[in-house]
Amino acid sequence: MRTANVRSALIWVALGAAILGPVILAAFSPLLAWRQPVYIIAGFSGILGLALMLLQPLLAAGLLPGLQLRSARKLHKVVGLTLVAAVLTHVVALWITSPPDVIDALLLSSPTPFSIWGVIAMWALFGAAALVVVRKSLRLRWTLWRAGHVTLVTLAVTGTVVHALLIEGTMETFSKITLCVFVAVVLGLAIFVLRSRRAVPPGSRPFQN
Repeated sequence: MRTANVRSALIWVALGAAILGPVILAAFSPLLAWRQPVYIIAGFSGILGLALMLLQPLLAAGLLPGLQLRSARKLHKVVGLTLVAAVLTHVVALWITSPPDVIDALLLSSPTPFSIWGVIAMWALFGAAALVVVRKSLRLRWTLWRAGHVTLVTLAVTGTVVHALLIEGTMETFSKITLCVFVAVVLGLAIFVLRSRRAVPPGSRPFQN
């Protein structure tokens, strides 16, 4: 029992370090000295969004110790809403700093590739969130819904990782790369676990057409 408790504590500490580490290091970036507050808000909301992407797959697959699957998936929805809010804050703040750049990015005509990847990730994330909202009203089969949700989430994570790696900004390089690798690996692990379990959400059944 003691060994299991120590293992659980180490997992939570490692997860906290992976999420908070890049945020803390970015807070000490010398580049912040020349940035306006709204630009700083834009940057850190983006960093927060990337960090939350590490947490989401673990919650969806119930891989965090001490959390039952039902509780983990409820928290998954809350964190998902927070992630969407972080992305919206990121985009709105960037709009305030430079509307033409945001327009170019939304039209996929930006000369900077990281902007295009960011927009792709944004719409994929919004699509994944929208599927959660409309699943019951559309009476989608669980297997079909899950395939669409996982596909959109994978696209969102891929776009976000590429977006983050291409940007040379306030994030410290090593911690940024490490976080991006963790996000990609954890997503792959969660997808593998969910497929192997053929999981169905607690308290729900596939809708019949």
